[in-house]
Amino acid sequence: MKEQKEVIACRRKTSIGGQALIEGIMMRGPKKTAMAVRNTKGEIVVEESETPISKRPAFCRWPIIRGILGYVDSITLGYKYLMRSAEISGLEDLVEEDPKKSKKHAEADAKTAEAPAAEEKHEEKPEEKKEEDKVPAWVMTLMSVLSVVLGVLLAFGLFLFLPSFLYGFLAPVIEGENIILNSFFKSGFEGVLKILLLIGYMAAISLMKDIRRTYMFHGAEHKTIFCYESGLELTVENVRAQRRFHPRCGTSFLILMLLVSIFISFFIDPISVAISGAVLPLGLRVLVKLALLPIIVGLGYELIKFAGRHDNALTRIISLPGVWLQHLTVLEPDDDMIECAITAVKRVIPEDGSDNW
Repeated sequence: MKEQKEVIACRRKTSIGGQALIEGIMMRGPKKTAMAVRNTKGEIVVEESETPISKRPAFCRWPIIRGILGYVDSITLGYKYLMRSAEISGLEDLVEEDPKKSKKHAEADAKTAEAPAAEEKHEEKPEEKKEEDKVPAWVMTLMSVLSVVLGVLLAFGLFLFLPSFLYGFLAPVIEGENIILNSFFKSGFEGVLKILLLIGYMAAISLMKDIRRTYMFHGAEHKTIFCYESGLELTVENVRAQRRFHPRCGTSFLILMLLVSIFISFFIDPISVAISGAVLPLGLRVLVKLALLPIIVGLGYELIKFAGRHDNALTRIISLPGVWLQHLTVLEPDDDMIECAITAVKRVIPEDGSDNW
């Protein structure tokens, strides 16, 4: 009981956050960002860099603006470290050789490499040919960029265009002469459909073995942050005992963004009618929602920051939808994953306490 009181007394709130990678974790502090990933030998490889926002002027930390910049940083840094973790963990090599190969197969290949000199000579030509057949680096870069662009376009189509398009078929049935009520139906339908699409997507990819491992690393990240915030020593035993679901999770942020977008989109039609006397056509409405995305991101960030700093009835209500969804995206980690999370977070904890909220 005394121990518990001491833990509660030194409980803190930190701005440090992270992201699950392939066979590892990235942690981002106010000054440093670090990645800890296990390579094919099972060793933890650590890489560090400066956190971008640490070099920016003071106005970049203003409300709303800090959320927009933080979101951009999360996407760019997240993508960079995700690709790097694929290299370190050996995933790219396995995909090049055979998509169905496991790490065990890779280890078996390493053993066969230790063959007698005569056999090595016999296999020199095929190896040289394989080197020649490799795809150039610029082609791989182009393919990566195109995959990101296509992903963004798909997300744009699913979350911005599709809900508005489908509502067009429903509008003649449920809409009346009351503009306010019509706007309520429209924003509600679009918002609920977006949430269902997000949940369906998360549930579908959680069935994949590799994604489930990533979700387990996600659990290790949360538990480690909770352990640090509780003032406990960062050990595997202490981290293992922590909760899985954190109010500042990126999954919660996505849900909050969708809820904010429902609220904001409710005002689009009434304002349009007040200014021009007519409801915006579908294409223009989609463009307006796209233009409002930075504000939605900024407000979503402020809400999740508020929920992370306080623990009361209001913040629990704000966090509840995200916590529900975290049951899909945050799984129980094993000890190896926890070790990666501890290694990464130790590298980004500032000595001056500047991560305190």
